[in-house]
Amino acid sequence: MNEIEVIARRILGWKLNRWDRWFDPEKRIFIYDFQPDKNLEHALFIVEKLKSFGYTYSSTGDYQVCFNEVCETGDTLAQAITNAAFSLADNRSIAEEWL
Repeated sequence: MNEIEVIARRILGWKLNRWDRWFDPEKRIFIYDFQPDKNLEHALFIVEKLKSFGYTYSSTGDYQVCFNEVCETGDTLAQAITNAAFSLADNRSIAEEWL
């Protein structure tokens, strides 16, 4: 899974409906072309979801973002949010879990 898939599936709880469309079962809506690293509106979906899990969001500097003590940077604010969220997600492969 790539970075976007990990965030969509493991943080947001979305399901891939088609190659270009995710489904949010909680809100019962489709999200087209989910690109949180390029689209600030999409990145803010992540911020809101992590806040609902109890994480504190802060932005330090122009393009540095923290969720609690996990901080990451990016070339844009959207990219920094995406990078920090990916750092929070469990990104081990299933095969590694069985070792």
